[in-house]
Amino acid sequence: MRKLLLCWLFIPLTGLCQTKNVISTFRAFPKPEKIAELEKALTAHAQKFHTGEWKWRTYEILSGPDAGGYHVVEGPNSWAQLDERNDISAAHTSDWNTNVSPLTTTQGSQGYSVYREELSSTGLTDYTEKIAITHVYPKQGCTDTIIGLLKKIKVVWQKTNEPVAVYQASGSGAPQLVLVFRYKTGWKERDPGFRKSFMERYKAEYGNNAYNDYLAVIQQFVEKSWAEMLIYRSDLSSK
Repeated sequence: MRKLLLCWLFIPLTGLCQTKNVISTFRAFPKPEKIAELEKALTAHAQKFHTGEWKWRTYEILSGPDAGGYHVVEGPNSWAQLDERNDISAAHTSDWNTNVSPLTTTQGSQGYSVYREELSSTGLTDYTEKIAITHVYPKQGCTDTIIGLLKKIKVVWQKTNEPVAVYQASGSGAPQLVLVFRYKTGWKERDPGFRKSFMERYKAEYGNNAYNDYLAVIQQFVEKSWAEMLIYRSDLSSK
């Protein structure tokens, strides 16, 4: 009876132990004449209001349609932690509205994503300073099909030591899968001589005809995709 009672007592605790696999992100774009001022304001805001569980990792976007902006990542946390955060302090909001927001353009984005361990070939927090992000937008109703393809791609990544973290957007616009390619030794890993092409590696794993099947899935079930390169800015991040 005593053992049974202990089991009952631990049931509520089990429900509260959620996985910390949720990140929140936003992008800020400086007014052309305010770049240095915005960087200073972002740094001060991060170091004052984003510590502990709410630390920021800030990246500068080097290429793609958002080049010149800043990509800020908070987390990972659990959904339960986000529930418990409650209202952000008045001082926090005032600092943002007074010292940061006026230095940005009206363009920006904000959202939540969940790390998908079963699709990734690297750990959630195995960060690198240089990354490339590919944003993949499945057609409506086709997300599971693309997830199935990513499970096969993960095998190729793992066998050829290519670290890629995969996230799925959650409640943040159109269905999206985010592939973060993490370069451990820098941009040299993008050179064709560093690693065999994905096509060669995919064929080696699944056969010569498999790559055509891969392309057919992409063409049929993906609405669009785009890519960008980013670099970590420790000077703009939480300490």
